[in-house]
Amino acid sequence: MFTGSMVALVTPMTNDGVIDEPALERLVERQLSEKTDAIVAVGTTGESATLSGEEKLRVIRRTVELVDRRIPVIAGTGTCSTAESVDLTLRACQAGASACLLITPYYNKPTQAGLYQHYRAIAEASDVPLLLYNVPSRTACDLLPETVARLAELEGVVGIKEAVPGTDRIRAHVSACGEEFAVISGDDLSALESMKNGARGVISVTANVAPGAMHRLCEAALAGDREAAEAENSRLKPLHAALFLESNPIPVKWALEAMGLIPGGLRLPLTRLDASHHEVLRRALAHADVPITG
Repeated sequence: MFTGSMVALVTPMTNDGVIDEPALERLVERQLSEKTDAIVAVGTTGESATLSGEEKLRVIRRTVELVDRRIPVIAGTGTCSTAESVDLTLRACQAGASACLLITPYYNKPTQAGLYQHYRAIAEASDVPLLLYNVPSRTACDLLPETVARLAELEGVVGIKEAVPGTDRIRAHVSACGEEFAVISGDDLSALESMKNGARGVISVTANVAPGAMHRLCEAALAGDREAAEAENSRLKPLHAALFLESNPIPVKWALEAMGLIPGGLRLPLTRLDASHHEVLRRALAHADVPITG
C-alpha cells in the first residue's frame, strides 16, 4: 500500500473558499490516469488546518468514491487533540479510507512520552493501518527515531512519513524499525536520495502538478535504475523548490490554477502567491515540461 509516488492532494476551492467537488473529480481522475500510486486526502497540502471535521470527511468520502478501490486512499486524520484524532480516524475508516496519516500534535508541544501515548491511543481504538507523520518545521514537535521504534511495535502502526529534509532520519528509521515498517519521504527535494537509503516512496506535493513524472521517478528509483531516476529528478528539481517559495499549498494551488485545473481558492490565513514568485514558478513548470494556460 505504501510505495511509490503518493500525492498529497490539494483540496480545490472556489475563490470564496467553498470546496469545489467537480474540480476534485478532475484532479483525482488525472492522478489515476498518470499512475499515481496512492492519494492522501486532507493532509497538510489539502488544507486540513482550515477544514471542519465534516468537511474533511466529505472530501475523504468523495475521494474514496472517485478512486473506487483502484489505488489506496490515505486520509489525514491527525489533529492536536488525541480524542479528536481518534474520532476522525474512526470516521475516516467508516468512510472507506485505506489507511490514515497522523501528523504529530501541533502547537501543544508534547513530550516523547506524550507522543507515544497519543499514537497508542489511536492505534488501540482503530483497525486501519496508521502512518505516523513527522514535520517539525510546521508543528514545533519532533517525533524522534527512538519513539518511532517503540511505536513500530504497536499493532496497526505500519509506517512513517518523515518530512525532516535529508536522509539521516530515513536511515535511522529503516535501521531501527525493520523491513515491514514503511518509511516514506515527505520531502520532494530529498526524495530520490531517501529512496536510495531505504524509503519506499514519497508523499509528494510535486505530484499534484507532475504526477506522471513523479511516478516514473519513484518507479525507477525503487527498481534501482539510477540513471532514469536521476533524469526525472533533474527535470523536477526546480519545481520541487519552487513549490515552497511560500507556505504550501500556496504555490501548488497557483500552479494548478495556471494549468487550468482548479480555481485559485484558498482559505485565510493563506493568501494567493505573491506576484514576485510567478515567473520563477512558471520557469520551473516549463523545465518540468508541465504546460500552463495562464
